[in-house]
Amino acid sequence: MLNKTEITRYARHLALPEVGVVGQEKLKKARVLIIGTGGLGSPVALYLAAAGVGAIGLLDFDTVDATNLQRQILFSESSVGKSKINEAQSRIQALNSNIEIELHSEKLTSLNAIEIISGYDLVIDGSDNFATRYLVNDASLLSGVPFISGSLFRFSGQVSCFGFKDGPCYRCLYPEPPNPEDVPNCNDDGVLGVVPGVIGTLMATEASKVLLGIGKPLIGRVLHYYSLGVEFREYSLKKNPDCPMCGEHRTINELIDYDEFCNGKQFAILGDLSVEEYAIYRKTQPHTLLDVREDYEFDISNLGGILIPLSELPDRIDEVPRDKEIVVICHYGIRSKKGQMILRSNGFDTVRNLSGGIEAWSKRIDSSVPMY
Repeated sequence: MLNKTEITRYARHLALPEVGVVGQEKLKKARVLIIGTGGLGSPVALYLAAAGVGAIGLLDFDTVDATNLQRQILFSESSVGKSKINEAQSRIQALNSNIEIELHSEKLTSLNAIEIISGYDLVIDGSDNFATRYLVNDASLLSGVPFISGSLFRFSGQVSCFGFKDGPCYRCLYPEPPNPEDVPNCNDDGVLGVVPGVIGTLMATEASKVLLGIGKPLIGRVLHYYSLGVEFREYSLKKNPDCPMCGEHRTINELIDYDEFCNGKQFAILGDLSVEEYAIYRKTQPHTLLDVREDYEFDISNLGGILIPLSELPDRIDEVPRDKEIVVICHYGIRSKKGQMILRSNGFDTVRNLSGGIEAWSKRIDSSVPMY
């Protein structure tokens, strides 16, 4: 039942025949898990809290970084260096003190996913990598809990609803994970700060419709948004009868190692160095440091070495010395992994990738190196 304060607070909802008191009570009883409190999770959490969703679970194990502030509106400058979900809890609770916030300060894994997800009515997947998306998909379907998925890339994003009765799942959209070297990500490719707000708000809208049982949710449909052209395009997505997760003959009945599934053995080449290892390595081992970032990134911060952008590396392979071991570096360790493969395919026997890139170096070794 709604109390007097809630009736006043949600008056604009109650005025909608499609919502009314009954609908608002549905929102009050609902339990929603938000995976990731970043660019997508921020607007979702704020709008669902404002709408009066009774219990909101937040799952994130990261801390707030200064680079997050451009798009992750749950946080302020004073949040930098602090736990994301603790900061998110304070912000959400200040917006609506009548709702319950449940914190999961841990990484979602195959060991805990079903236990966590099964405690909710709906999941919002705001993660930023394919391994977690497949994990959320499989754990949600095995738990019988539907989820809403969103993703971002530069000036665009997309959203859809998965795991609903007679609807497709994420594996119907992506039967196989893409090649890890070809996967775009916000860290390396960037994202216009307001685009997560658009996609996150759409995700919150879909969640509200699902919880209220109104309208036509994006089930069997993928909505794509391109900000520079102000274009919304909708694509139909049919349930795949041969899908191993939601098809007629399910073959997936337990969770797997999703990092291995998405990254594969080719992405786990021996020779990776942590930044802690490289701090010692660079002082004791003769080597060539190859930076495969763009010129403007190198100008912002660098550890020296040779600069050859990844896109130019195949054509400039002769510029890389062959008389020493090679350590490849980039921003986060993703492009450098591909650079490592390019060198190996061109006869370089000893090539190491700096895991975590210059970002990890700045965070864990030398804070005087600027982050961007």
